[in-house]
Amino acid sequence: MTSASELRSGKDDRDENFPVASWIIHPRHRALILAYYNFVRTADDIADHATLPGDEKLRYLDLLEAELLGKGETQAEAVTLRRALAERGMAPRHALDVLIAFRMDVTKLRYETWDEVIHYCRYSAMPVGRFMLDVHGEATATWAASDALCAGLQINNHLQDCGKDYRELNRVYLPRDALAAHGASVEQLGLAQSPPAMLACLQSLAVRNEALLGEGRSLAAEIRDVRLGIDVAVIQAYADRIVRLLKVRDPLRERVHLNKLELLTFSLAGIAGELGRRAICRKAITNPGTAHDA
Repeated sequence: MTSASELRSGKDDRDENFPVASWIIHPRHRALILAYYNFVRTADDIADHATLPGDEKLRYLDLLEAELLGKGETQAEAVTLRRALAERGMAPRHALDVLIAFRMDVTKLRYETWDEVIHYCRYSAMPVGRFMLDVHGEATATWAASDALCAGLQINNHLQDCGKDYRELNRVYLPRDALAAHGASVEQLGLAQSPPAMLACLQSLAVRNEALLGEGRSLAAEIRDVRLGIDVAVIQAYADRIVRLLKVRDPLRERVHLNKLELLTFSLAGIAGELGRRAICRKAITNPGTAHDA
């Protein structure tokens, strides 16, 4: 039997819209984060495999789940993550959640409403943020902002890759009611350029997603771990820039991604902004009587 590893697409952490186990994160967490990433990436690649039949995809996803839970030793990504989680005394809940999303990818090709897309994000994206927070020992009170940021990142990706998802997988994450409201059709996603109706739909979804990302903007400030807070600030900076591009560009006509200069610029801006915010807050805390004395 082919192992799940052999079904990998070749995409890795450098191809993501956000840094994975970046140098900002403390080294003690990187092995666990990379084990989680490799498990998720493998499962994602199985769900997106171009030629694997649907029942085979589901069988491999079930196998990954079984071995993550200790029932076998044949799938490297599942075994590695299982052992890494055990070393930290962590449950596999956030890895099990993403498998729900990848099973949805195999069996559900269309979404009727924005709420249905958010439900998908509950399993495809939100568990990733919750996992990162748990790894760093953060409070579950941070989950609400994290969920918003992670869902926004996922929807950015849906908009960026809407043409590719349709052409290669016949999968459409754009809500049908949004397409209908603008007079756009699913079939237009196969074109080399968006007609006016499709472009209006895509850009309206980008505007809605910008508001969702705004709901997650408090996350960095809610996080106690300085390194993770900075990492989140960088990710937020990337996401904000991408959604601004999606509001004015056509993802069917051009690749809407950040170039190397933009990645560097927004990384530095995110780092500087979060370090500055924490320095100001620390000064305010260490001088609590300043405002009263004035």
